[in-house]
Amino acid sequence: MNEEHWQAIVSCDDSYDGRFWYGVLTTGIFCRPSCKSRVPKQENIRLFATTEEAEKIGLRPCKRCQPQSVQWRPPDEELALRVERLIDECYQEPLNLTEIASRLFVSPYYMQRSFTRLKSCSPSQYLSQKRVEAAKRLLTETSNSVTDIAMQVGFRTSAYFAQVFHKLTGQTPTQYRAEYGQRIEQIGRKSETGS
Repeated sequence: MNEEHWQAIVSCDDSYDGRFWYGVLTTGIFCRPSCKSRVPKQENIRLFATTEEAEKIGLRPCKRCQPQSVQWRPPDEELALRVERLIDECYQEPLNLTEIASRLFVSPYYMQRSFTRLKSCSPSQYLSQKRVEAAKRLLTETSNSVTDIAMQVGFRTSAYFAQVFHKLTGQTPTQYRAEYGQRIEQIGRKSETGS
């Protein structure tokens, strides 16, 4: 084992996952380089190019990092993806941090911390962004009132919707509709005339 491999194991570097696996001969277990289990003594480690090689000499896969699983992700990454998917599918519903955590059977604190670290925004910020993006489409593609659009995308009141929309876009919903709705109409007229 060279220094690069050792450092990948010590630092739990996930960029080495799939490039090699390591077995701990004293415990009889093999892991991914990114495994968060306690760092074993260097003299007890043996490297493998495939999981089959490790199994061939009698090592068992680690239950924590599941090295034999192709689709495996660290638990916090998996959670962040589940949060993102839930928000993408249910943003119109009355969601908040507690509700999201409850639906995913996790602690709100752990969910918030993991999602924010991995996605560079909180679940609440992501939810607001998702709702505002949906509202932008509705503002330019429909003639629905701002209040109706606010309710359609999951905001409880049009005043709060307008506040969040302005914060994220720098415009009120009405200003956005006036500016971008006209642009879309102009593009539509140009395509109809063929110029």
